[in-house]
Amino acid sequence: MTVIELKYLRAYSPALQAQVRELIARDQLGEHLAKRYAGQHEVQTDRALYAYAQALRQEYLRTAPPLDKVLYDSKLDLIHQALGLNTAISRVQGGKLKAKKEIRIASLFKETAPAFLRMIVVHELAHLKEREHSKAFYQLCEHMQPGYAQLEFDLRLYLTQRDLEKSAR
Repeated sequence: MTVIELKYLRAYSPALQAQVRELIARDQLGEHLAKRYAGQHEVQTDRALYAYAQALRQEYLRTAPPLDKVLYDSKLDLIHQALGLNTAISRVQGGKLKAKKEIRIASLFKETAPAFLRMIVVHELAHLKEREHSKAFYQLCEHMQPGYAQLEFDLRLYLTQRDLEKSAR
């Protein structure tokens, strides 16, 4: 029996990994995810993504720095564990140092369920207030997206299923 590597689930307990392996062995992981996360969101352009992120920032993080750019980035990949990036590019303008805040979301999120897009945008927005993945960071994520931890886990299941489908081709 071949042991399936669960690279997106390494930090989870062996018991939970065993449950996922059982779903995979019974070929039910895709079905499980399809039931929970049906449909695809309509945020398909960089302009729409910017508006989406701005609306969430305005609702939950009014005092956070403004966003200068939000876009889908086809160069972000899973190999480097980057599903999204939050950067500040500093430039001198008129004798002052200005920091432009950018959020880049991996292009794979164009084809996901609405809940997964919201989860990754919430994650990147939370970095505007909390730079590190600390307890305060995850509390902020949970505030902006109730059930955040479950969504993050389910996204990891989705990425696992996506890899399985790619390797089956």
